[in-house]
Amino acid sequence: MHLKEALKRVIEKEVFVTNILPQIGDFSDQEAWIFDFRSVLMEGEVSDLVSSIFYEQFKEQYPFQLGTLEVGGVPLVVAILNKLYALGHRDVTSFFVRKSRKKSDLLKMIEGNVQEGVPIILVDDIMNSGNSFWRQVEVLEDMGCVVHTVWSIVRYRDKEYYKRFLDRGIQVESLFTLDDFTTTLGPRVKNFQGGENQVQRLPLKVEWTFRPENPSLNHVCTKSQPIIDEDTIYFGTDNERFFALDQATGAVKWSFKVGPHTKGKSIFSSPVFYGDFVIFGSYDGNVYALNKENGKRVWVSFEADWIGSSPTAAPELGLVFIGLEFGLFRRHGGISALDAKTGKLVWINQTHNAFTHASPAYIPLHEQVVIGSNEGIVRLYAARTGEILWKFKTFGGADYDERVDSGFGLGEIKQSIAYDEERDYLVFGATDGFLYILNRSTGHLIHHYKCEFAIWATPYLFEGKVYFTSLDKRIRCIDLDTFECLFIKEVDGTRLFGSPTVIDGKLFVGTNAARLHTLDPLTGEKFGYFQTRERITNTVLKNQTTGKFF
Repeated sequence: MHLKEALKRVIEKEVFVTNILPQIGDFSDQEAWIFDFRSVLMEGEVSDLVSSIFYEQFKEQYPFQLGTLEVGGVPLVVAILNKLYALGHRDVTSFFVRKSRKKSDLLKMIEGNVQEGVPIILVDDIMNSGNSFWRQVEVLEDMGCVVHTVWSIVRYRDKEYYKRFLDRGIQVESLFTLDDFTTTLGPRVKNFQGGENQVQRLPLKVEWTFRPENPSLNHVCTKSQPIIDEDTIYFGTDNERFFALDQATGAVKWSFKVGPHTKGKSIFSSPVFYGDFVIFGSYDGNVYALNKENGKRVWVSFEADWIGSSPTAAPELGLVFIGLEFGLFRRHGGISALDAKTGKLVWINQTHNAFTHASPAYIPLHEQVVIGSNEGIVRLYAARTGEILWKFKTFGGADYDERVDSGFGLGEIKQSIAYDEERDYLVFGATDGFLYILNRSTGHLIHHYKCEFAIWATPYLFEGKVYFTSLDKRIRCIDLDTFECLFIKEVDGTRLFGSPTVIDGKLFVGTNAARLHTLDPLTGEKFGYFQTRERITNTVLKNQTTGKFF
């Protein structure tokens, strides 16, 4: 039997799977079946069959190197690599691209060695939208490499659909298309039409980049969110320095060094303006106020052992609030109110049983401040006095355990809480995967919504809707009047740590795939994206006067 025909029989009998359960997000009848190659590609006979066919197709084009995206294409690359080596091509190499940079050890984005000047063939079992291949193309092109061909066993669409590859001079090859299986597997298995082919790169051009020394790439979370004024951008870094850069050129205007950090953590706190001051916390345990024009220290507060929280200011009260972390027995977290002009302590609460990494939110209308903690408890305080008005515990929140000196829970609250003044709602997410909507005056639960995995970022409120990201790789939109979920979108298959935002009528969100995406805030339809080098775990900013994004 011909090799390709033999493989087609295997696909029809062992790879084609029906009665697939619906998944959260967009799905249609197309997803009532799949081609599941992963199990058969780890069987010797099928592995040898596929690699033999590949060799016959490309042997005249050798030398080349093989690449794929983790993790599904790895068995396929290994099979082809072994076949080429066995047939005498002893200099063949391969690699795989991670969906996002590894968080430990060598922190690599690419595993294996990419050879300079050697044509690259990217391989995978299936090719549908082409987004997985395109992610690899952009990473490799950013390194100065050229992809020659993308190759799959089964392609889901007509070749003309993949115009973005063809326009780049990249060949699109496959052994089969869905149309090859229509006769044997039924009329629903046929080449897809339409889809996301219209999603294009945003017309943005990098004008400058800034990278301090020794970044903590293993800490994947929301870090120091930059803030901007007319011409300067301010932010903290992992290397014990707070920077002010010129927005036009990226040149350092000034920097300020904080104390030593622990375990690669330094300034995760996002700064806030207060008059001519820029105020932030640091994992050296201090809160700093600097003159934003020259970076000179105005005051420093020494109340905590560590600070990962971000401050919030109450200008009419002359106060700034920030979460605190301690190494104290049975007292690990709290909140303080500082005089914004002098840094002197106005009031402090140190009764949180777990670290308080979350940031407070100030509610001017009621002169109240609300904050969550790692124990999964939300507390509402009177802003002037520090009196606790009520507490709310998340579903995954933990009661304090004296035996282990711990209050950590599955419902930790990591970021700030959004306030909807029109409805008097407090809206926040927790690591138990729930979005919570509370009545501000009573602390009573109004509504909750469950995601598959943790919610890390602060929800974003816009025109009666709440937009929120989750580590289940999706962005969601809920109507705050009806609590109807208006859309759920998987953006690019990687985790989302940062808060979304609406700029110029478009919804912006960054992902661990190092992509900044724009979507329709009403439908979640994707408009375009911009590819960067590293994960985007914060929120994009735009200077409306200059039109520059940061």
